[in-house]
Amino acid sequence: MYPLGDAALVLELGQAIDPATHRLIQAFARLLDQHPLPGLREYVPAFTTLTVYYDCRALQQAGDLPPYEQVASCLQALLPAARAAAIEYAPGALVEIPVCYGGEFGPDLEVVAQHAQVTAEEVIALHAQAEYLVYMVGFAPGFPYLGGLDAQLATPRRAQPRPLVPAGAVGIAGMQTGIYSLPTPGGWQLIGRTPLRLFDAGRAQPSLLKAGQRLRFVSISEAEFQRLAS
Repeated sequence: MYPLGDAALVLELGQAIDPATHRLIQAFARLLDQHPLPGLREYVPAFTTLTVYYDCRALQQAGDLPPYEQVASCLQALLPAARAAAIEYAPGALVEIPVCYGGEFGPDLEVVAQHAQVTAEEVIALHAQAEYLVYMVGFAPGFPYLGGLDAQLATPRRAQPRPLVPAGAVGIAGMQTGIYSLPTPGGWQLIGRTPLRLFDAGRAQPSLLKAGQRLRFVSISEAEFQRLAS
């Protein structure tokens, strides 16, 4: 555990991106939902860490110890329960994401195919047949970092990032695949696009996806993309 500024604490629960660390982080997050700490403002799960943000004033009024020490003590007390819960942890619901691969929606599909030494059709089949795990949401609001990409499809980022990637673009960077939730700059290899809105500030739950969910891509035609987009 270590401080992040004067109103947050980082709990590092692993050293590598792997399912075991992910289960422990998600189990800890569920415990915080069930047993909110005094002064808890929010928590942010990531690949190997859980960052806890707290209200210093509320904690100063609640106890004699400094706010950081109060939060650290509470988290340390929860750790054994989190480790036990991680053993029983089950991933969240399976979400299907429709994707139109190639063409104007996936300008880098051929780049990935050449790197993997397969055809574009084989890239689509390999990408769509896998089941992915949402390890974390970040970079931009609603952007999911997914684990489970077939190793054959692992492709380095573009040497020159694009100044603007459209929302819904599905990309590959190394051993990860992800979906651009908003129009942003980006250097991932784009292989397709989904018509779904991954982030909408007007929704009760702005982000369509969250850490812990499972995901599968479903290949659709351009006509189906336009129908769903409308």
